Amino acid sequence: QVQLVESGGGLVQAGGSLRLSCAASGRTFSNYAMGWFRQAPGKEREFVARITRSGIRTYYADSVKGRFTISRDNAKNTVYLQMNSLKPEDTANYYCAADALTYTGRTSPRDYGYWGQGTQVTVSS
Repeated sequence: QVQLVESGGGLVQAGGSLRLSCAASGRTFSNYAMGWFRQAPGKEREFVARITRSGIRTYYADSVKGRFTISRDNAKNTVYLQMNSLKPEDTANYYCAADALTYTGRTSPRDYGYWGQGTQVTVSS
């Protein structure tokens, strides 16, 4: 079992920045690739970013590429999502998730076995 707890969400004006954190406990954090997803009301959960176990490789949805950065600190069992140049359409509940498999291109929520409870991000125009 891996337990995940997100933090760092809040209300920000368009163009602003937020940094989300996701603290993991339980099994060895460095054994898992990590992802961030988001879900807006009435919409499906969508992929935002993914980072490999070592942190060397990252992957992003086109909608956030160039604005968001995923990173991890395996010594602190934490994954981060730095969000810059935020837009109102970024408003959603943001979730971190852990994937025991390391293959690339795993961007479906079904690929991830462990989830946090989410943190709300609201971007005002």
